[in-house]
Amino acid sequence: MNARSRDRRVYLAGHPVLFALLAATRSRPTWRLGRTLLVHDREAFTAALTRIPLDRTAEGTTGGAATRLTSGDLLFDQHGDTHRRTRRSTADSLGAAGVARLRPTWTEILDRGLKPLHDGDTVDLVPLTAELAGTTAAALIGRTLDGPSLAAAACAAAATAARAHVPGLPRFGAARRAREATERLSALVAPDGGPSSGLATMLAVAAITTTVAALPRAAAWTADANLWGYAHSPALVDELLRVTAPTPLLPRVAAAPGLLPASPGKPRAQGRSGGSGGCPVRAGDRMLLIARHAVEAHRLDPDPARPVPAQIAQLVFGVGPHACPGARLARAQLADLLQALAPLRPVVVKARADRHSALPSWRSLIVRAS
Repeated sequence: MNARSRDRRVYLAGHPVLFALLAATRSRPTWRLGRTLLVHDREAFTAALTRIPLDRTAEGTTGGAATRLTSGDLLFDQHGDTHRRTRRSTADSLGAAGVARLRPTWTEILDRGLKPLHDGDTVDLVPLTAELAGTTAAALIGRTLDGPSLAAAACAAAATAARAHVPGLPRFGAARRAREATERLSALVAPDGGPSSGLATMLAVAAITTTVAALPRAAAWTADANLWGYAHSPALVDELLRVTAPTPLLPRVAAAPGLLPASPGKPRAQGRSGGSGGCPVRAGDRMLLIARHAVEAHRLDPDPARPVPAQIAQLVFGVGPHACPGARLARAQLADLLQALAPLRPVVVKARADRHSALPSWRSLIVRAS
């Protein structure tokens, strides 16, 4: 199967209406629908994260959902010096030394989990990645927990909470189910509570859900496009993370007025935006920032021989003060997975998309060595 055609299935299965809406509006840099702005353009995407003051706890945002579903200090809802200190501490734990400390955790799982491929059997990369992600997250937050159990709890909490900030029809009882799922995760991560329990919970969710979404999709794309010859290239890692865009949409709310620029030669925002040099943003406007389109994942296939500039590929992890501190960890885990699989040059035997996950993901991805 064509790599892009297969990967498209994870969007159509989990969020078909949203995917269709984004595809239909991506011809313009920004598109206003009432008080909601769909932001597709790279310059506007960057400006929204660097020039527009954001309300970190607004309803309908990732931070808002996190604040309402957990207790304790969260990276999402902090401001000023507190926010910077927490980000710096988190970034330090996920820096070069932190990744080196965590790497033996996931390489042992890869060595053990991929052994059946060497014996001619198949391996489902989704539960293997879930174990890898859960065990690594437990080590990251300093807890002794069963990796698969932690991963299952984190993915369930994320899937229910996503209904609070992803466009779609309201679902009866969704808020209650989201709170119950988060409470189960919090009880697992921090049974005694404490001021850092909320942050530990959200770090676990972020680390696990993005890993479970990204790694199997990247492996499937590599197999379908026969890119195993580039498995040791950092460029392949960046290109795969760009096209899979593990978090393809960032919901944010403006805390103050601003202006999103239009790229040279492109028309300004569709809808009642006013102005002539871009799209005005009003305080309280909801912005759906489409990372997938900002990095042209919808148009450019991964090409490790001619990768896009690094500053573009990096946008899948955000930019400026809103950049994801886990980028180094994500790259290291994907690089190690690809290098472990490369000698076997696996092919996809069977794939089933996850219809209920928070992020576009495979529910099962079975591979066999070729």
